[in-house]
Amino acid sequence: MVHHLFRFRYPKIALLVLAIVLAYILFSQPYAKDIINHLNGYLGDFIAGILLAFGFTAPFAVGYFIVLNPDKIWLVLIVASLGSALGDLIIFKFIKNSFMDEFNRIKHTTIAKTANNLIEKKLGHKIKVYLMYMFAEFIILSPLPDEAGVMMIAGLTKIKQTFLTISSFILHLIGLWIIIKLPIQT
Repeated sequence: MVHHLFRFRYPKIALLVLAIVLAYILFSQPYAKDIINHLNGYLGDFIAGILLAFGFTAPFAVGYFIVLNPDKIWLVLIVASLGSALGDLIIFKFIKNSFMDEFNRIKHTTIAKTANNLIEKKLGHKIKVYLMYMFAEFIILSPLPDEAGVMMIAGLTKIKQTFLTISSFILHLIGLWIIIKLPIQT
């Protein structure tokens, strides 16, 4: 009975919420700007870009970019987007190497086949694929964990690494531009 009292059903979501709260507390402090100025530089921007791709570190990367207020915004955006594209490529390779056997098993289950047939019957194959790419790309564009979008693309499509890297770079460039240009006072 004691075991059931302390068992939490959603530990990963709780950790993600905790990371968001901690990032908010950290980057809303007056000294956050000083910390960012010491980390500032293209290496810091590149590393923050990599961190943006991963769910539990994305809130800290977003805080970094909100507080950053760079002079050379386009150079920062390019460097950070290269870091994010590298992060997404790491996620993609990990998923392709570690999860493909499970994705293939899921594709052959009755429920997956039924859902796929129903969606294709209602929407058609091309529209289904376009909607899936749009949804996955929206996830990558947003500060949401890229793992979900990359997993959708890696597990359900035959995308090439080059296309994923280029689209990830462009999506992160747009997303970071929005984050940096948000009218938020720190």
